[in-house]
Amino acid sequence: MSSEDKQPSEPAGDGPEQLALIRESVRKAKVPKAKPRTWRGAALAKELPVARVMVNKGVLHLDQFFDYAVPEELDADARPGVRVRVRFGAGAHRVRDGRREGGGLVDGFLIERRAESDYPGALAALAYVVSPEPVLSPEILGLARAVADRYAGSLADVLQLAVPPRNGRAEAEPSPEPLPPPPPPAPGTWERYGRGPAFIESLAAGGAPRAVWTALPGPHWPDELARAVAATLASGRGAVVVVPDGRRAARVDAALTALLGAGHHALLTAESGPQKRYRQWLAVRRGSVRAVVGTRAAMFAPVRDPGLVVVWDDGDASHSDDNAPFPHVREVLELRAAHDRCAFLLGSTSCTVEAAQLVQSGWAAPLVADRPQVRDLAPLVRTVGDHDLARDEAARAARLPSIAWQAARDGLAHGPVLVQVPRRGYAPRLACERCRTPARCRQCAGPLEAPDEHDLRCAWCGRGEPAWHCAACGSVRLRAQIVGARRTAEELGRAFPAVPVRTSGRDHILDSVPSRPALVVSTPGAEPVADGGYAAALLLDGWAMLGRPDLRAGEEALRRWIAAGALVRPQTEGGVVVVVAEPTLRPVQALVRWDPVGHALRELAERAELGFPPVSRMAEVTGRASTVTAFLAGAELPEEAEVLGPVALPVPGPGRARRPGEPPVGEQWERALVRVPPGKGAALAAALKSAQASRLARGGPDQVRLRIDPPDIG
Repeated sequence: MSSEDKQPSEPAGDGPEQLALIRESVRKAKVPKAKPRTWRGAALAKELPVARVMVNKGVLHLDQFFDYAVPEELDADARPGVRVRVRFGAGAHRVRDGRREGGGLVDGFLIERRAESDYPGALAALAYVVSPEPVLSPEILGLARAVADRYAGSLADVLQLAVPPRNGRAEAEPSPEPLPPPPPPAPGTWERYGRGPAFIESLAAGGAPRAVWTALPGPHWPDELARAVAATLASGRGAVVVVPDGRRAARVDAALTALLGAGHHALLTAESGPQKRYRQWLAVRRGSVRAVVGTRAAMFAPVRDPGLVVVWDDGDASHSDDNAPFPHVREVLELRAAHDRCAFLLGSTSCTVEAAQLVQSGWAAPLVADRPQVRDLAPLVRTVGDHDLARDEAARAARLPSIAWQAARDGLAHGPVLVQVPRRGYAPRLACERCRTPARCRQCAGPLEAPDEHDLRCAWCGRGEPAWHCAACGSVRLRAQIVGARRTAEELGRAFPAVPVRTSGRDHILDSVPSRPALVVSTPGAEPVADGGYAAALLLDGWAMLGRPDLRAGEEALRRWIAAGALVRPQTEGGVVVVVAEPTLRPVQALVRWDPVGHALRELAERAELGFPPVSRMAEVTGRASTVTAFLAGAELPEEAEVLGPVALPVPGPGRARRPGEPPVGEQWERALVRVPPGKGAALAAALKSAQASRLARGGPDQVRLRIDPPDIG
């Protein structure tokens, strides 16, 4: 050690102040003055110079945060929650001679600012801040993380569902000033339910009740939802209401506006357009609006201090997202209710098995009316029974037996009549009239269809079949397996020539119809609301819905029937529903009794015996046969896991759009189901997510698709 490095000894007799000054001078002499931190010649932020970023890459092996340096010029705008652009890819974090070696620009969210980074090398810098508007709150980030873990997905994929695309014009507009909380509403028609008034009072008092609500038939459910939201706003908290489609969102929107006036809530639907929708979303994020009504994406609405989350008609397929990781609104709102400690309301005119399980487990309480109320407000439901067979031997096989014709004729004397058919179009699928063998194309074996009366062609390859004959029996006559809505409307128009016939389906959905006599032919879910209710409803082709190879066939058929029947006038006003299906089947009997809860409880008991969802948790693994087998062999599944399959999936043919989760055209994929008992769902998701991340990190051309809790396991 040199003499310069030795510390001077303390002089004798010096006082404490002098000693302190000497030590301070030595400390300053030994510690060199720090140089400003720079990036490529530019200074970095003086405080918290590290930004932790969620990069918008949805692959599982990159499901983590990445650290970036914050240049001084971005210090003010680079706040947690803003959108940023960063260099990502090969060489993004490798620096040589002050220059970045590689990496392309990608989007991301700035999660937090930090003083230090765990990364040992040089950090790449934020390229720029897209907008200083913080769009990702810590609460929504936590919810998105929980959703990603539950569904074995990536946080980036969930954030793409949770945060809408930016619209610069909407962002530049100021949001309105928040309105004061409204007064608590009166219970209104909630008094028809035993615990209804107490539920509304609990919300207004700041409570967090959880309930499964079986709504009575009729037009009152939008107003009842509006009163639940108003009670929550009265407590100073926010509310989120998610419905299956824009038509029902518009009904709840109108009910809330009538009850509270404008400005208390936002409507988030695709029909609003990107600019208006983003403007409404920003008003919620900024705290100007405390309540949201919307479709599926609204489940992530950034409502401040949420006090109530609502899902209406949870059995509707629209509540299940078709984008990875395929979350379901009901499950997401359950997670949100638990994380935010807020109230939860699941409402429907029917009852799913999952809803029944929530009540049976004690997680939620039932909100139901007593049986006399149900009988007074439900329509009279009639089936094709022995009495009709005695008069009409062909009634059970007929598509529209005499009892249905009579109900339509009587109903048209007093108002509109609803006719529900399972399919749209003219005649979607055809079969041999003699032996019922499906009619298939001679070139590609695809199903034949008739877009109009005189044109027979393949649904896969599009080739015409002018000289078709049955390969099984030689017959040249065809029949429709399921007659579509347009063909039904044409037949009814000939039968009732003086009555207007209107159709409502995917291509053209009617919102409402007047109370004048008319035949309204609709597919399930597209039924318009009739002023004053329908005089009658005909539920046709019940065998087609009940005969689907799906675990939920009976439950789904009953849900669609009850949704249509709920639009019919009460039986005290002459409302009649005729269901054309085997009358002894359980869903038909549940419709006759108007007892969806009892049907759901019996279904739940049977699934518990068989170990089917929702009693068990299940995951779906699809891909090429060898890939699925190798993937499951390498996954560290829970000991209790049971693998079912794999089994071959149908090979999709050409000429039609590829559905989510289907293999490419002409490829043979297989599917395996992995089942675990209750309480092991999180372990199953974690194991599959880890195996998928490892497989993606190694690379490989074959795709493996994961889906937790698939809606269709038939």
